[in-house]
Amino acid sequence: MEIALVLALKPRLILLDEPTAGMSREEAQRIVELIKQLRQATGCTFLITEHDLDVVFNLAELLVVMHQGRIILQGDRQVISNSPEVRRVYLGTN
Repeated sequence: MEIALVLALKPRLILLDEPTAGMSREEAQRIVELIKQLRQATGCTFLITEHDLDVVFNLAELLVVMHQGRIILQGDRQVISNSPEVRRVYLGTN
């Protein structure tokens, strides 16, 4: 409902904070598909803060990874998923 209200204003940029928080896997996938459709239909840019990597990797064209308020890496899905620094910070691995 909130996204519909925002779209009525015909924005160029929409900010979403954890849009799939608390949803089941199926519900989250429906939101991902909705955002993709809206992005294509409206031309809006979506800036999304999200911790669910399935959602992130299904939506994002450019990712910015932050840790303790600082950007540690930005790039596409491959750059982020192959980064030892990102794995260390977010998964606790080397």
